Order: sequence, then structure tokens, then C-alpha cells
Amino acid sequence: MDLQLTHKTALITGSTGGIGLAIARRLAAEGAAVILTGRTQARLDEARQTILAQTPGASVRGVAVDFGDAAQVDNLLKQVPTVDILINNVGIFEPKPFADITDADWLHFFEVNVLSGVRLSRQYFPLMLKQDWGRILFISSESGFQIPAEMIQYGTTKTAQLAVARGLAELTKGTQVTVNSLLPGPTASEGVEEFLKKLAGEGKTREEAEHEFFRDARPSSLLQRFITVDEIANTAAFLVSPLAAATNGASVRADGGVIRSI
Repeated sequence: MDLQLTHKTALITGSTGGIGLAIARRLAAEGAAVILTGRTQARLDEARQTILAQTPGASVRGVAVDFGDAAQVDNLLKQVPTVDILINNVGIFEPKPFADITDADWLHFFEVNVLSGVRLSRQYFPLMLKQDWGRILFISSESGFQIPAEMIQYGTTKTAQLAVARGLAELTKGTQVTVNSLLPGPTASEGVEEFLKKLAGEGKTREEAEHEFFRDARPSSLLQRFITVDEIANTAAFLVSPLAAATNGASVRADGGVIRSI
């Protein structure tokens, strides 16, 4: 299927690994000009080479930025003043008992997970409306719908993303601009692999830790396995394409059936 993304420029935040890199690979393969972001130039160079190895001749460049630093975000906006597609993927998470989550923790999670998308959308969204075409996609999580007890601060920021996305979508009436959220379920990204190591005790294999995670923490999953990053990227690529024009203001699930509701 041709997603009609040739000549579209897409900025994907947090795209040197995991879901972000998978989305960048998918969009580059569809002909989009891709702008990567990551905290180090080395990681950006590695991600760029990964994409070029899959799609020789792809248009791909990177900008180093820490989304927890407003000044660095401003610098990114100066380097990339306009885009057709914005995918707010960057995010942090950490299992932590609620009583141990400090004010500084809460503020840092909001800075990275919520304000990063707000700051970028504040610049790009009005320009999309002016040109009467654009796509903004927030990579939220099923945790924004079912707050995980082991990381309430993370789930709360993911709920906030859903609210921001729906609010922006309300401002698109009568235009060809859409704003949606994507809700992945537990996905086998780099961060999740580290998460599994924390959950795994002495003598447990990764497979045992994965089995126990779905048995104890996500028993409602219908997949009963971690989703692959490419499975998420396929859904994301469709949602930011011209083919998804009728999907706007939506929270689209790619959660493996974790959320138990109709």
C-alpha cells in the first residue's frame, strides 16, 4: 500500500531507538524526509545509518536535543522551523513506589513527556493550519488509560498527552489537519528490556520475566507477549498518512488487547 508520504517532512522525537526509530524507518521507506532527534550525535549518526542501510538514498538528518531542556527545544525549533508531520514520541518511564516519587520527579516527567509535545505543537500546529495540511501524532500508552500502580507518574503524563491531543484536534474543524494519539501496549523497546532486567530477580531468564510480567502486571493482554516496535510503527505510519484523513481526535489502540473496554 502506498501511504502517499513522498515529499512530506516528518519530525520524530526520541527516534534513535525503539518505537521512534522504527517509525522513522517506516516513514523513510515510504518516501518521507525524516528528521531524527536524540540526545547525542553518536546515537543520531547510528540511527541515520540504520535507516540508510534499509532505504538507500533516503532523506534523513538528525538534531541533537534534550527535551528536558527548554533552551535545547528552542534551538531545535530554529533548526527545523516547519514540518508536515510531527510525531511526539519522546518519553521516559521508571518504576517507582508512589511515596518515593518526588516533586522533582513529577516535574521532570511532565517536562519530557508532556511539555515536549506542547512546545513543538505550539510552533508547528498553526503552520499546519495555515497550509491546510498536517499531522500530529502523540505516542501515548495504554498506561494513559489504565494507570500502572508501579509508575503512577508515567501513566499520569500519558493521560495528559491524550488531553492535549484531543484539545488540539478540536481546533482543526474544517481543515485537512489531524491530531491523534496512539496507545501502544507493552512493547519490546530498549527501555522495556531494561525494565525487564529490573523486574527479573536472580536466576530468572528474560522469557521468565516476560511471562511473569504478563501474568502479574498485564493479565488482560490478549497477546500475552511484548508487541514489536515495527507493529507500532505500521499503525503510526498509517495515522500520519493522507489515507487516514477521517481519523481525527482519536485515541487509537495498538495495545494487544490490554484495555478491557468496548
